[in-house]
Amino acid sequence: MGAIVIIRLNDVKKMTGLSRSTIYDLISKGQFPRQIKLTKKSSGWILHETQQWIDDRIAARDAEMVDA
Repeated sequence: MGAIVIIRLNDVKKMTGLSRSTIYDLISKGQFPRQIKLTKKSSGWILHETQQWIDDRIAARDAEMVDA
């Protein structure tokens, strides 16, 4: 297993194009990877999980194109 890379909220926002409130709303609905606590006041996301979420969105889009 490779090294686990942790990214912060600003990186998640840049990768996804989503706002902070949308990210947390999706997390609360179980539709986005949950963050991990780094310290008492900071959190981060696992890069691979965030990238997988993006890849899943791309796959869903491409599946819709095939079905059309």
